Amino acid sequence: MSSFARWRPHPWHGLSAGPDAPRVVQAFIEITPFDAVKYEVDKESGYLRVDRPQRYSSQVPALYGFVPQTYCAERVRALSPQSERGDGDPLDICVLSERPIARPEVILNARVIGGIRMIDGGEADDKVIAVLENDPVFGGVDDIAQAPETLIERLRHYFLTYKLAPSGEQKISFDGTYGAKEAQAVVVASMDDYAEHFSRLSP
Repeated sequence: MSSFARWRPHPWHGLSAGPDAPRVVQAFIEITPFDAVKYEVDKESGYLRVDRPQRYSSQVPALYGFVPQTYCAERVRALSPQSERGDGDPLDICVLSERPIARPEVILNARVIGGIRMIDGGEADDKVIAVLENDPVFGGVDDIAQAPETLIERLRHYFLTYKLAPSGEQKISFDGTYGAKEAQAVVVASMDDYAEHFSRLSP
């Protein structure tokens, strides 16, 4: 019999990035394209918490979550020259899927194809872009250059506006997109940041 967790593992700390990371990673999905509310994993309990209702009509155009056992700190910041520090969160991931997946709190395998270098209030807040493994439409995409540009534009627009304040104040900026090789380097950096940060916290 294969091993199993008797209790629900914490999705950030109790799951793994996957045996084939950084090329194929395991993703924990927090938000789907059908959600008008932004959910975020509660770092203490591991359950989904309502972060905020989306103020405007923009909804994320892809599955959105994070890669377990990753952390955005100094190594991730070093790959984002315009940033001042990492954001102290697990690495965000957007997963393209041809079939609609309407349920959050699922785990899936996703092949990393690129990323968006985002800076939020001076913090490196990269959004890795991946495709659902074995997807009938996106399964053959190996690099962001092969993905539909319209989808990438929608992702950029969503992240540029999803924290927009009524005053119009904007703290988010983009420093370009990058392909699969650089995205895999960001995944490795976040895994190494996680290993260093949380090994220091272990008893």
